[in-house]
Amino acid sequence: MTATTRRPAGAPDTPGVPGETAPRADCTADSAGGLSFDITLPGVAERWDAALLLRLRDFDPEESVRLPLEPLPGDPDGSVLRAALPSTVPLAEGRWDAYLVIGEGEARRLLPGCCDLRPLVDRVPRTDRTWLGVRIPYATKYGNLSVRSWLRWPHAEAGDIWPADGGLTVHGRLYGAELAPTARLEARPRRAAAPDGGQARPVTAPVTPVDVPAQGHGFTARLAYGDLAREPGAEGDWQLWLRPDEDAEPVRVARILDDIVDKHRILRYPARPVAADGGGELTARPYYTGANDLAVRLEGTGPSGS
Repeated sequence: MTATTRRPAGAPDTPGVPGETAPRADCTADSAGGLSFDITLPGVAERWDAALLLRLRDFDPEESVRLPLEPLPGDPDGSVLRAALPSTVPLAEGRWDAYLVIGEGEARRLLPGCCDLRPLVDRVPRTDRTWLGVRIPYATKYGNLSVRSWLRWPHAEAGDIWPADGGLTVHGRLYGAELAPTARLEARPRRAAAPDGGQARPVTAPVTPVDVPAQGHGFTARLAYGDLAREPGAEGDWQLWLRPDEDAEPVRVARILDDIVDKHRILRYPARPVAADGGGELTARPYYTGANDLAVRLEGTGPSGS
């Protein structure tokens, strides 16, 4: 059974650099979104109080999930313990640091071992669910094991994106909602208010449905960079959302149904010039945020924008 607990507010969680003796966890994903963690711990198989602890980073009071470690069936030495994180257990969005806990001993950070994440590639969520959980294990900058989690539904998965001809063409799939004739793509400025003090408004583009059998509701939309540049105070970041219907809540466009935990560092797209309203020139560049959400950044090319 999986238990959820909370640490006292303000409890320290210093990452530290793991030592050579820190245990490693081999991670295996399944197509439903579950994870298993295998840790080699000689002499611990008979313990009932060994567990893998996931702690949500930057949370006050910090939330944690405790997964019991049990002997791996078929292991001849009885030294491999497994913790299972089923796809049916929701994890809040964020980064979860992995620890080994034995009895009343101090929690020890885990190192990543071998990871088999192939079932996460091109994952297709079931349409009968009420939430979508995505979990990708990865190595932190300190070399420790952590899990990046997303919790969304509906979800708009970005596919191929093409920055060309003065705009951005986005292909994707929508899960958990229907596309209506009034569906549209919305580019929303990251700032909360317009330069004149009013409410910043989104820039919209029509959405064309695409038939993608058994893979959600396909869509394509083209966002013209010139439409962004004409907005007051256009420079900055524009977040991309899909509104399935005129009366529906918008859905953040993201790319999370694969095994790449940080697309911001891996998937890079070219900046294109676009004329600014009132003269001057901007560049527009699509990118993925640290949460793998799709966005566009407009920057000035003059002295102030260099």
